[in-house]
Amino acid sequence: MKFYNSIGPNPRVVKMFMKEKGIEIPFEEVDLLKGDNRREPYLSKNPAGQMPALELDNGAVIAEITAICEYLDEAFPANPLVGVTPEERAETRMWTRRVDLNICEPLTSGFRYAEGLGLFKERMRCLPEAAAGLKAIAQDKISWLDKQLDGREFLAGKRLTLADILLFCFLDFGASVGQPLNPDNKNVVAWFERMKARPSAAASA
Repeated sequence: MKFYNSIGPNPRVVKMFMKEKGIEIPFEEVDLLKGDNRREPYLSKNPAGQMPALELDNGAVIAEITAICEYLDEAFPANPLVGVTPEERAETRMWTRRVDLNICEPLTSGFRYAEGLGLFKERMRCLPEAAAGLKAIAQDKISWLDKQLDGREFLAGKRLTLADILLFCFLDFGASVGQPLNPDNKNVVAWFERMKARPSAAASA
């Protein structure tokens, strides 16, 4: 297998996931800043032009971070991070979807349409007028999540899952691009510090 890597929170999610599972896969670096992900030869691997991607031994390519992580969790069943039972997998997918749609997407788009506009305006349709509102939506959902984390170690209770890794990588990214955590969200802040202390967090940065 080969992992197509670049800067950014999306590849970091998969790298942190692999670190938690103890998986080692060769990397091939793709220069996102130069736009190498938007031209050949990378487009022949992932026509969506997004990072990252995982090329399997048979030549098939899996894109989308949740799909990559779910594949790896099944291909390498030790240290499961999606779940063992149908109930555990459903709970992980529920939290992953909530985090992805409600926090990661608006947070990232808010960055692309504002601080990242110079990099992204020639690569995708950008809506600068929507940036502030998208950032506010992400913060609203983080505040909602703060209540859900009350009394929990992780999003799924005592289980570290893909949802935690996804959320951590994007909140850490947000803090670096002008969208820091609100200290009033004490449960999220405490959870974030627990995640940051994990060896996989530093190893995947």
